[in-house]
Amino acid sequence: MLLTTPVSEVQRLFGVPERPNLMPRWNIAPTQDIPVIRREEDGRHLAMVRWGLVPPWADDPSIGGRMINARGESVADKPAFRDAFRKRRCLVPLDGFYEWTSVGEGAKPRKQGHVIRRRDRGLFALAGLWERWRGPKGAPPLDPPLETATVVTTATNATLSFLHDRMPVVLDPADWDTWLDPATPLPVLEGLIRSAPEEWLDVVPVGPKVNSVRNDDCSCLDPPQETAPAKVKGSKSDDDQPSLF
Repeated sequence: MLLTTPVSEVQRLFGVPERPNLMPRWNIAPTQDIPVIRREEDGRHLAMVRWGLVPPWADDPSIGGRMINARGESVADKPAFRDAFRKRRCLVPLDGFYEWTSVGEGAKPRKQGHVIRRRDRGLFALAGLWERWRGPKGAPPLDPPLETATVVTTATNATLSFLHDRMPVVLDPADWDTWLDPATPLPVLEGLIRSAPEEWLDVVPVGPKVNSVRNDDCSCLDPPQETAPAKVKGSKSDDDQPSLF
């Protein structure tokens, strides 16, 4: 994911009192900390949580690495997400996200990244869920607990269909309060889990730097180079960015 908007603008747009020292991020990866907006008794608040939801019943927080997204079609029923869907929904602010395709034939296709942003390059919000993990059963509770989040996904739209058959749920600003409100009925929430209108987003190919989580600067948005080195099919580094949705 990508979040470079100044924190003052994040604070203004989402109406939160917090103003953390958010450094520009061009290549946020799963299991790293992300900001989320959630509703508390006195209104909206911003919190930093780990990307990759850890259910309260988990024995080990490493399960979060497999919980970076939650399928919207089953989020109300799946044990890992159903309580959070009912009680702990959040917004995930961002300037864009990435997806990859394979380019080339034969044994040496290369990984081609694409950045997906609003057409006006404005800040937007994904539908998210968050949880608190207090440690494995029988162990002393963590203080403070580990707070984590996941992104809700749905079927893709025509704009992104060449990249993937899934996409994150991009919420209309008019629906932010409905998503955050703990009193919103489940059928209304399920109605918000839908593909973004095709005119909201565009897709731009980027160079190979975004392929590695080690790279996190503005060069991640550099255009692709025809001479980018091919990668042997099946080879994978621990630093590779995964397909996120």
